[in-house]
Amino acid sequence: MSTTAIGIDGLKALSGSDLGRTEWREITQERVNTFADATDDHQWIHTDPEKAKDGPFGGPIAHGYLTLSLIIPLFGELLAITGISMSVNYGLDKVRFPAPVPVGARIRLHGAVGSVEEVKGNGVQMPLTFTVEVEGSDKPACVARAVYRHYA
Repeated sequence: MSTTAIGIDGLKALSGSDLGRTEWREITQERVNTFADATDDHQWIHTDPEKAKDGPFGGPIAHGYLTLSLIIPLFGELLAITGISMSVNYGLDKVRFPAPVPVGARIRLHGAVGSVEEVKGNGVQMPLTFTVEVEGSDKPACVARAVYRHYA
């Protein structure tokens, strides 16, 4: 279920709120290979399922940066923003990859809003803590603190 924020006041009202969790999404070998092609990162632990069977993870795993990049489309399932002119990704304060994402596993995103504060230019800065969960795992695949700026 998605939350909708309308305008700057709607974003301010989200300060300190939990946005919930997305639906599960499977990580396929095809997606991993496409990411490897896009980034020129063809390390065998990602792209060679046969060799990866004998590797440290017992099979191929998703790139950490692939997992991080999936926060963007998953975040769209948690929050819809209307009534603003522009949003920008201001950056990441901290990113960690506590556990791998095995190919074939399903992930989902949990999002929580920090303290939303006003910034110059009739905007707000919105920090979010994102946790990418792996179905059946006690550890998250990724924990990231992202910062977005939204302008009226």
